[in-house]
Amino acid sequence: VQLQASGGGLVQPGGSLRLSCAASGFTNDHYAIGWFRQAPGKERELVAAISWSGGSTYYADSVKGRFTISRDNAKNTMYLQMDSLRPEDTAVYYCAAAARVASGPLKYDYWGQGTQVTVSS
Repeated sequence: VQLQASGGGLVQPGGSLRLSCAASGFTNDHYAIGWFRQAPGKERELVAAISWSGGSTYYADSVKGRFTISRDNAKNTMYLQMDSLRPEDTAVYYCAAAARVASGPLKYDYWGQGTQVTVSS
């Protein structure tokens, strides 16, 4: 099982980025995906999550209305569209897979390598 996150970079406040998470090697297609982030000196936190069908989603209060999680199961790829970015969104972002949508990182069995997002002028 492999998760490959990409799409991070440097963006000015108010800008947008789209992160991608490519999945491979799953024998069971019915997995939920969560996007976590971790800033220096802070705990890893769940930003958004989506069920396999896409019918169930979760967003942290800090990103509601700005971030959108989605998935294309035909391409085994999940996305995190991030708009109206703020300096406090700066962190390493990770995608992770779990049996179902969950808020705690321990519920996620597989992790991608992380992609850096920096929001700065």
